[in-house]
Amino acid sequence: MSTSLPRRSFLELSLVGAGLCGCGWARFGWASGLQMSPKLISPGCRRSKVKIARLYLGRVGGHWPNPNLDLEAERESYNQVFQEMASEFADVDFFVDELITSPEQLAPLMDRLAEADGILAIHLSMGIGGMLQTLFKTGKPVMFFAVPYSGHEWASFGRILRQPEPPLFDVILSADKRDLAAAVRPIRALHHLREAKIVNVTLRPTGKFHEDVRTKFGTEIKHIGLEPVVAIYEQISDAEAEAEAQWWLSQAKAIVEPTREEIVRACKLALAFERLLDEEDATVLTVDCYGTMWDRTIKLPAYPCLGFSRLNSIGFGGICESDLRCALTHIIFQGLAGRPGFISDPTVDQSTNTIILAHCMGTVRMHGPKGPDLPFKIRCVMERQEGVVPQVFMPVGERATQALLADLDTMLYFTGEIVDAPDVERGCRTKITVRVDGDVEKLWRNWTAGLHRQTCLGDITKDLERFCRLARINLVNELA
Repeated sequence: MSTSLPRRSFLELSLVGAGLCGCGWARFGWASGLQMSPKLISPGCRRSKVKIARLYLGRVGGHWPNPNLDLEAERESYNQVFQEMASEFADVDFFVDELITSPEQLAPLMDRLAEADGILAIHLSMGIGGMLQTLFKTGKPVMFFAVPYSGHEWASFGRILRQPEPPLFDVILSADKRDLAAAVRPIRALHHLREAKIVNVTLRPTGKFHEDVRTKFGTEIKHIGLEPVVAIYEQISDAEAEAEAQWWLSQAKAIVEPTREEIVRACKLALAFERLLDEEDATVLTVDCYGTMWDRTIKLPAYPCLGFSRLNSIGFGGICESDLRCALTHIIFQGLAGRPGFISDPTVDQSTNTIILAHCMGTVRMHGPKGPDLPFKIRCVMERQEGVVPQVFMPVGERATQALLADLDTMLYFTGEIVDAPDVERGCRTKITVRVDGDVEKLWRNWTAGLHRQTCLGDITKDLERFCRLARINLVNELA
């Protein structure tokens, strides 16, 4: 199709051509094709819950906040908050949950603490320095939370964090106990990396990057060729593909270039991707779609872009161009924010202090698998004038964070506000214009590590800072 066809007209033609009016339509209905998989514990994680030791630290008779403080009552006040915020911790197993009033009480817990992904230490009263030092010796990430008047220990935390080799430690000092959710997020992201498995569909030499990633984070990367994907694709029935296509066709603002046959074929590959992840017990898929999987002699059965968008929208990860650095960044975003990333090929406009982030493949649920569906058109890949991609229109006015795990020790990032979602026939299909929080000229002069980055909706700077501190990663603001 060379011109845009309204959705209703396209559907009428599609259903008649497919013979669905009398059978498939009644069978499949209009059920959403973007349901979060019941096999996921939380977006991006399917293998286990986050194991956190929740320890309340206080000393009987501690001078601050009050020598007569009832430590058990203080603990119960926090328990009420955890109950009220249960949805924030649905993927967390507080498998150790103790009130600690002396360093000696920690000794019997050391074997159990060794099993933890991290420790949440909640400050109740003055006099907990020795307890905290004991927790540092476990080598586990420690997130420390304290409300005002808990004690004076905070005055030493800056010095501790400035040490040449500080412990795995970060702190939230806040009267808002809802910030306990923020204290858990960096530990969750570390858990996601440790539990993650990335399937990379490529014929390129693998090198040793996957070994370095596993050593640093515990993440498994498995490289496979074309044949396993094609085998699973051929197992997907036409009826399944037709049913999936109906959701995309019904929700699209317009279907522009792709034919109905191309869309159904893309949906069949999308379903094959999810099945492949199930068989591999993985959560992220990346494909060498501009290389060995789409050259003159070797081709996937369809373009993978719609399949990537679908995986991102239902809590998995679909990553373009075998970009393993973006895949790892995507996993971190899911752990910190529960939201996917948007890979982009940027272009800069100094006249408006903006950077335009563009890629043909857009994700419909950028707010996460339980978030709203963003409007989209069904288009072809701009550069190749073929294939099927969702051109997604992201919300103007929202904050955004762009980041990249440039190497295993460095995270690059910047923030800004989305001021436009251009719909122009230039560059890639999905685009957002971001006014950066600084000088865009400084940004492009600082730019390193190639073109691709990942963008997450929302300003997650503080979450990135805490994660990078616990992961021993250098966080670099590209606007600084």
